[in-house]
Amino acid sequence: MDNKGVTGIYDSKIDAIIFKNPTVTFNRVTFRYKKLNIFYQFHYNKLMEKLKILIPKGRIYDNVSRLFSEAGFPVTLADRTYRPVLGASWLDAKIMKPQNVGELLEIGCHDAGFTGIDWIKENSSDVEEVLDLGFDKVRIIAAVPADYDDAKLRSKKLVVATEYVNLAEQWLKSSGFEYRILRTYGATEVFPPDDADMIIDNTSTGQTLKDNGLKIIATLLESSTRFVASRSAMADAGKRSRIEELAMLFRAVLDGRERVMLEMNIPKERFESLSGLPAMRSPTIATLFGEAGFAVKIAVKKHEVPDLIPKLKKLGALDIVEYDLRKVVM
Repeated sequence: MDNKGVTGIYDSKIDAIIFKNPTVTFNRVTFRYKKLNIFYQFHYNKLMEKLKILIPKGRIYDNVSRLFSEAGFPVTLADRTYRPVLGASWLDAKIMKPQNVGELLEIGCHDAGFTGIDWIKENSSDVEEVLDLGFDKVRIIAAVPADYDDAKLRSKKLVVATEYVNLAEQWLKSSGFEYRILRTYGATEVFPPDDADMIIDNTSTGQTLKDNGLKIIATLLESSTRFVASRSAMADAGKRSRIEELAMLFRAVLDGRERVMLEMNIPKERFESLSGLPAMRSPTIATLFGEAGFAVKIAVKKHEVPDLIPKLKKLGALDIVEYDLRKVVM
C-alpha cells in the first residue's frame, strides 16, 4: 500500500507511524472518516431543510394561492386543515391569521410568509420585507358618524372601536383627541353611533362605511400584501437563496399579468413607418419567407393595447395576434 495515498487524504503527519502501528493507522483513518461523514451529513441536512412558509387565511389566501400556482407550485388544501401542500418538497406551509404572521416570523418559528403591511406596522414586527405584491390594497382610516363635526369630536372623550390598537393609539395621540380605545374582533363598522364615536379600520372602497352611515376623516396608512421573511432566515445563505428564488418567480408572475405579447407581420415597404414600436427593451424582428416583410413581436402593457392595435393596423401591420404571458423575467 502507498501510505502517501492514504495520509494525503486524512493526515500527512502520521506518515512516520502508518506502517509501524497498523492499529493506530486504522483508528486514525476511521476517526477521520467519521468526521467527514458528519460534515457531509450536516450539509446534506441543510440542503434538504424545508423552507417554512406562513400563508394568511381569509381574503389574502386566494391571491397567495393563485400566485404560488402561477409560479409553478400548485396548492392543494384538504377540508378543515391548515397545512396546504405547495407542490415542492422543500416547501412546508401553514395557514395562520395575517395578524400573527409578522410576530411568528420575528420569533423564528417560520422562515417567510405573507401579510399586509398594516399588521407588520401594528405589531411592530421586526421582519425583512422581500417584495410588495401589490394586491389586497386597503387603507387604514378613521371614520365617524356622518353628522359628527370636528367640534363634536373634540368636545368629549371619544370611544374609539378598532382592531388596530397600536396604530390607533399613535394617531389619536398625535391628533390631540381625548379617547378610550375599545378593541374589536371584526365588524367594527357596526359600533357607531351607539357603542363608539369613531372607528379605525381598513377599507378598500369605502362603500361599507357609507352603508353604515360613516364618513372618513383621515387615512392613517395605505397597505397591501407583502412577502416578508424572518431575519434569521435571511441570515442563512441557503434559506435566503430559496426566498430570493421565490421572490423572483413571484415578480415574474406579477409582471406577466401586466403584459401581453403582440405578434404581427409588417410588409417591407411599411416597415420604416412602424419604427419606434413600444417594447420591454426592443422588438423581436425576423425576416419573412421570400423577404416579403418582417415578423415582429412586442411585449407591451395590457392597458396600452386598446390604443396600440388600431394604430398598428392603420400603419400597415397585418395578422396581429395578442396572447397572454405567464411569466416575465426582467
